[in-house]
Amino acid sequence: MLLHLSNNLFLKININQPEEALIADVVNKIKQNAVIIYPTDTVYALACDIKSKSAIEQLCLIKGIKPAKAHFSFICSSLSQVSDYTSNIPNNIFRLMKQVLPGAFTFILKANNQIPKLIRNNKKTIGIRIPDNKIALAIVELLGHPIISTSLLSKDEILTYQTDPEIIKEQYKKRVDLIIDAGYGGNEPSTIIDCTKNEPLIVRQGKGQL
Repeated sequence: MLLHLSNNLFLKININQPEEALIADVVNKIKQNAVIIYPTDTVYALACDIKSKSAIEQLCLIKGIKPAKAHFSFICSSLSQVSDYTSNIPNNIFRLMKQVLPGAFTFILKANNQIPKLIRNNKKTIGIRIPDNKIALAIVELLGHPIISTSLLSKDEILTYQTDPEIIKEQYKKRVDLIIDAGYGGNEPSTIIDCTKNEPLIVRQGKGQL
């Protein structure tokens, strides 16, 4: 189902069996420097291609932050893809990641120089996610490299994150290039684990349970 409003594209995608043609549409838009809203295994999020300078700048503009000060997560499709952007991962950390991913975790790891220059700014760490969401994984797998992502916060006094696709469409239809509707989203973020020291440390307890 395709619904065009203004210059924006809205896609309703089956979260359990993502339609290949629709995933291809999403990836084509991302390759054309689009900023998208998509579902994860935790909350809806904003995202774009890590290789697109203009898309990263637009994403930062939406968030109201400077690229150099942004703390985006890298959404990967596999552990081998993770290794492209990180320094040596200790064996104990690799085993932990292999055990719980895909899942609702963000792993803070030591970054290498493959981080895009626009958001690098002497960053020594990177947040890595492999979400347990078929739509997100299909997008990154077809794209062939990670997307950068940041949670879609809500202005609601009760909900921390945006959960209703219809409200998301209304609020962001003039600000992003593509919105994926996969039904109601969650309102609990990922669990963040700092793996830059000798032992992993949970710095935020979220949906993911060790």
